[in-house]
Amino acid sequence: MEVKTSLLDNMIGVGDMVLLEPLSEDSFLENLRKRFDHSEIYTYIGSVVISMNPYRSLPIFTPDKVEEYRNRNFYELSPHIYALADEAYRSLRDQDKDQCILITGESGAGKTEASKLVMSYVAAVCGKGQEVNKVKEQLLQSNPVLEAFGNAKTVRNDNSSRFGKYMDIEFDFKGDPLGGVISNYLLEKSRVVKQPRGERNFHVFYQLLSGASDDTLRKLKLDRDFSKYNYLSLDSAAVNGLDDAANFRTVRNAMQIVGFMEDEVQSVLELVAAVLKLGNIEFKPESRCNGTDESRIKDKNDLKEMCELLGIEQSVLERAFSYRTVEAKMEKVSTTLNVAQAYYARDALAKNLYSRLFSWLVTRINESIKAQAKTRHKVMGVLDIYGFEIFEDNSFEQFIINYCNEKLQQIFIELTLREEQEEYVREGIEWTNIEYFNNAVICDLIENNQNGILAMLDEECLRPGTVTDETFLDKLNTICAEHQHFESRLSKNSKFLTDHSLPHNCFRIQHYAGKVLYRAEGFVDKNNDLLYRDLSQAMYKANHSLIKQLFPEGNPAKVNLKRPPTAGFQFKASVGTLMRNLQTKNPNYIRCIKPNDKKASHIFTESLVRHQLRYLGLMENVRVRRAGYAFRQAYEPCLERYKMLCKRTWPHWRGPAREGVEVLMSDLQVPGEEFSYGRSKIFIRNPRTLFFLEERRRQCLQDLATLIQKIYRGWKCRSHFLLLKESQIVVAAWYRRYAQQKKYQKIKSATTVVQSYTRGWQARKLLRELKYQKRCEEAATTIAAYWHGTQARMELRRLKQEARNKHAVTVIWAYWQGTKARRELRRLKEEARRKHAVAVIWAYWQGLKVRREYRKFFRANAGKKIYDFTIQRIMQKYFLGLKSTLPSMSPIDKNWPSRPYLFLDGVHKELRRIFHLWRCKKYRSQFTEEKKAVYEEKLEASEIFKDKKALYPSSVSQPFKGDYLEISKNPKYQKLNSAVEEKVLLADVVNKINRANGKGTARIFLLTKKSVVLADQKTGQVKASVPLPDLTSVSVSTQSDGFFALRLKEGSASAVKGDFLLSSEHLIEIITKLHHIGSTTADREQLNVDISDEFLVQFKQDKVCVKFIQGVPKNGNSVSCKRKNNRLLEVSVPTTA
Repeated sequence: MEVKTSLLDNMIGVGDMVLLEPLSEDSFLENLRKRFDHSEIYTYIGSVVISMNPYRSLPIFTPDKVEEYRNRNFYELSPHIYALADEAYRSLRDQDKDQCILITGESGAGKTEASKLVMSYVAAVCGKGQEVNKVKEQLLQSNPVLEAFGNAKTVRNDNSSRFGKYMDIEFDFKGDPLGGVISNYLLEKSRVVKQPRGERNFHVFYQLLSGASDDTLRKLKLDRDFSKYNYLSLDSAAVNGLDDAANFRTVRNAMQIVGFMEDEVQSVLELVAAVLKLGNIEFKPESRCNGTDESRIKDKNDLKEMCELLGIEQSVLERAFSYRTVEAKMEKVSTTLNVAQAYYARDALAKNLYSRLFSWLVTRINESIKAQAKTRHKVMGVLDIYGFEIFEDNSFEQFIINYCNEKLQQIFIELTLREEQEEYVREGIEWTNIEYFNNAVICDLIENNQNGILAMLDEECLRPGTVTDETFLDKLNTICAEHQHFESRLSKNSKFLTDHSLPHNCFRIQHYAGKVLYRAEGFVDKNNDLLYRDLSQAMYKANHSLIKQLFPEGNPAKVNLKRPPTAGFQFKASVGTLMRNLQTKNPNYIRCIKPNDKKASHIFTESLVRHQLRYLGLMENVRVRRAGYAFRQAYEPCLERYKMLCKRTWPHWRGPAREGVEVLMSDLQVPGEEFSYGRSKIFIRNPRTLFFLEERRRQCLQDLATLIQKIYRGWKCRSHFLLLKESQIVVAAWYRRYAQQKKYQKIKSATTVVQSYTRGWQARKLLRELKYQKRCEEAATTIAAYWHGTQARMELRRLKQEARNKHAVTVIWAYWQGTKARRELRRLKEEARRKHAVAVIWAYWQGLKVRREYRKFFRANAGKKIYDFTIQRIMQKYFLGLKSTLPSMSPIDKNWPSRPYLFLDGVHKELRRIFHLWRCKKYRSQFTEEKKAVYEEKLEASEIFKDKKALYPSSVSQPFKGDYLEISKNPKYQKLNSAVEEKVLLADVVNKINRANGKGTARIFLLTKKSVVLADQKTGQVKASVPLPDLTSVSVSTQSDGFFALRLKEGSASAVKGDFLLSSEHLIEIITKLHHIGSTTADREQLNVDISDEFLVQFKQDKVCVKFIQGVPKNGNSVSCKRKNNRLLEVSVPTTA
C-alpha cells in the first residue's frame, strides 16, 4: 500500500517558514542552509515558494514526481514547485480564475529553469489528444528558440535571459491548452556590439558557427573561427557544459515544430550572418578639401558579402555609412560622418537589426501558437524576467532592469503583504499591524511623470541645443537632490567628503535590493536609440523579404519627421501594461535565490543569501503570515467540506453556515487561539490545525465509506436471499409439475406395451392356424402335379425311342456320304496346297489367328473404319496443337509451328498463308485515317527508295511528322503562315546550295498541295514559290546524304533562276510527300524520282554536274559539298560501315 507523505512527515528543517520557531533572520538562514545541504531546494512561506538554485541536476523532476503531485493539496506533500503549478492549474480549471505565476530573483537564481518546470508540469497534467499535444509541443518548443536569440552567458549565469518574457497560456473549459501569447521586454541589444569581460554575445551566434553544416556556412559566407568576428568575445567563447552544436540542432528542430517555414529559417540565419559581417566593417579617416573629416571603409569584402546576403546595392549602404541626411520640413541637409560617427552608425544598425529580428521572431511565434477560437479563454500567465542586477559598471540597461524589478516588488507588496492585512481588517479580525518597507517611493522617483528620472531623461533627449550625459546628471542633481533614495556628489544624501566610491559622473539609487551605482555615461544615447534615416532607407531598398518588414520607416513614401519614442518611454509603457495585466489575475509567487556567485553546487554563501532575503522582503512575508492566519475559507465551503466530522452538522445543517462552523469547531475541541471568525470567512492560524481537520476528514471519509459498504452489502445480500427464495418456490412448482407429467407418461406407456403384447399374441395364434390350413391344401396339389409329371415323362421317353429308331438309317447313310466327300476334298486340297504352299497356308493361318482374336471387336468393314478413325484423330491433334502454338498478332512475326506429318505439308502451308492474311487484316482495322495516311506514305517511300538509297533504312523507324517547325503555333512564323493560303503539309529547315562555293544557306521549306515555298529563316520573307505543276522530277544520289535537286519545267516562270539544289535531314519524307501529291492528283503528272550518283542541275543558263563520291570529309562525319570547276560540284559522303 502506498504511504502518502505530508508537509510534516520526515521533514528536514522546516518546510514552511510560517512554522519556524524561533523566527529570526539567523534561524531563517540556518533553515535554508540545512535544507539546501540535503538537496531540499524548495521551501514554503504560506503559498509562496522559495527556490534555491542547486547548480546541478536533481532526481525530483521525473514523470513519477509529476504524478505524485497531481491533484494533491498544496500542503499535502513536501514543498515543490510542482505543488504551486498544480494549485494554479486546478484553480484555473475548476474555479475559472485566471492565474499568473511571478518568478523573481537575481540573475542566475534559476528563474528561466523555474518557468520551464512550470510549463512542463502544466503540459504533463492537462488533457491529451493530437491537437492538444501539438499545442503543448509548440508552447514548449518556443523556449529553445527565444533562449538562443535572447539569452547569453554573463559572469553570474551561463544562460542569463537578456530580455523579459511574459507568456499568457490560454485554456478551454476542460483545462486543455489552446494556444498562447508571448510578450518580450527590453532586449539588451547593446550586447550585440559589446560584451563585458568574461561574458558572451547571444547564444545564436556561437550555435550557428559551431553547429551549422559546411554547406550552410558556405551559403552564409561564414567561417567557423570565432576570432574572425569583432562582435564575438573570445575569452568566454567556449562554456563548460554548453554544447553549441547540439543546441543549434535543437533550435532548428524547435523552429520546425513551432511552424517556421524553411525559407523563413534561412532568412533568419542570413540576418544573423549579416550582423556578424557588419561587425567586421572598419573605417579609416579621410580629409576633404574644405577641411572636414569624413570616413571611408577600409576593406569592402565584408560589406560586399553582407550586401549579397541581404540583397542591397553595395554603393547605397556604403553611402549610408559615410553621409547623414537631416530633414526639416521642406529642407534636406547632407553631412559627412567622421570615423567615430561611422562606427556609431554601424553599431546602431547592428543593434536595431538584431533587436527587430528578435521582435519579429516573437511575433512569428505568436502567430503559430495563438488560440484559434475567438471565445473567452481561461489564462495562465508565466513571467520570466531579468533579475535585479548590480555590476561593477552599471549603465542604462541595468537601470531599466532594476526599475522593472522595483515594479514587480511593488506588485508583490500590494498583492501579498498589504492585501493580507487589508483582508483581516475587512473581515474584522484583530491582529497587530506589521510594518514593512513599501518601495512605491523608489518607483515614484524613477517613473514620476513630472520629476521622475525617466521623465527628465526624455526631456533632455528632446531638448534643443547641446545635450550630454553631464547636462542630464546636472538636472538630476537639481531636481532629485532632496530625495532620500537618490545620491550624487551634489545631493544632500551623499557623504562626498568621506565617500570616495561615488565618482563625479555617477549617481546612486537606494533600491529595495540595495544601493546601486549608475554611470551616467551613455544614458542619453541609449535612451535616444537613434538609427540614421539613411540606414533605414538603405535597408528598405533590400531585395530580402524579411528586411523590408523590419524597417518599414525606410519607405520613402511614408517619411515621418516626428521623433520616435525613446527607449525609456517605450519600456515604461510596456511595464505599465504588464502590471495592469498581472493585477487582473490571481498571483502565485516563486522567489528564486542564488546560493553563491561561483555557479557551483553544495556552496552556500551566507552573506549573499542574507542580502537576497532582505531585499526580497521574505522576513516581512513570514511575519505577516505568522501574525495573521495561514488558511482562510468561506463558511459555506468550509462547512460543506468538514460537516461529516460532527454528528450535529451531518448530513444536513439547517441553520446559517457560520453557526454550523462554530458548532463543528466546538465539537472538535479546537483551541480558540488557533482560529478566528470573520464576517464571511473562518481564519485558521496554524497549518497544523488545517492538517488536523484534513486528517479527521480522511478518517471520517473512510468510516463513511465502510458504513456505505456495510449498508450496501446488507441490501445486496437481502435482495439476493429474497431472489433465491422466490426462485426456489418457482423451481419447486415447476419440478412437481414435471414429476407428475413424467409419472403419467410412464403409466400410459406401460399400459400401451401390455396391450400391444396381448394383441400380438392373438394375431400370431390366428396366423399359425391360417398357415397350417394353407399348407394342407398346397400339399395335395403338389402330390397331384408330381404324379401327372411322372406319367408325361414316361410317355415322352417312349415316343423319343421310336423316333431314334426311324432316323438311324438316314443318319448312317449321311455319315457315309460325308466320309466320301471329305476324302475327295482332301485330295483336291492336297493338289491346291502344292501350288500355293507355304505363302497361302501362312497367310490364311495369320488371318485365321487375327480373326479369331479380334472377331469379338469388329464387324464387317473394320479396316476402313480404323483408317478413318486414325486420320480423324491425327487431324484433331494437329489442330489443337496449332491452336496452342500460334505466333503473335504482329504482321512482322515470321514464326510458325513446325509440320508434324509429311502428308499435312500442303495444308500446313495454306493455313500459314490464311493466318497471315487474317492478322494483317486485323492489324489494318485498328488504324485511324491519319495513321493509314502515314503508313501509305511509308509504303510509297519503300517503293521509291528501298534498295536504291542508302539513307532509306535509317528513315524507316522515324515517323513522318510533317510540320517540324510548328508554324501555326510559333509566333515567330505568324507572318509567314498568313502568307501561305493553303494548308502546310510539311515545314522544315533546309540548306540551299550555292553554286559559287558549294556552301549552304538556311531556308524554310514549306510544302502545300499546290506549291513549294522557300523563305528566309530569320525574317520569314518568302524567297521563292514554285507551283507543283512546274516540277518535272527530283534527283537524288544513292548515298546516305540529304542532297536533292528540284528539276523545273523549262520555259516556266519558276525556271527563270534555274533548278534548286537543296539539302535536308528529312529527304525521304520530302520526296515521298512530293511524289504522293503527284500520284493522288488526277490532273497532274506523276513526279519522276531519278536516283543516281551523278546528275545535272540547271543554274540559270548553265548546267552543272553534281557528283557524289565516298570519302572522309574534312569536317568530320558530315557531308561536304565543294566546287571543283564551273561545271562540277563534288559532294563527299562518309563511308558507311
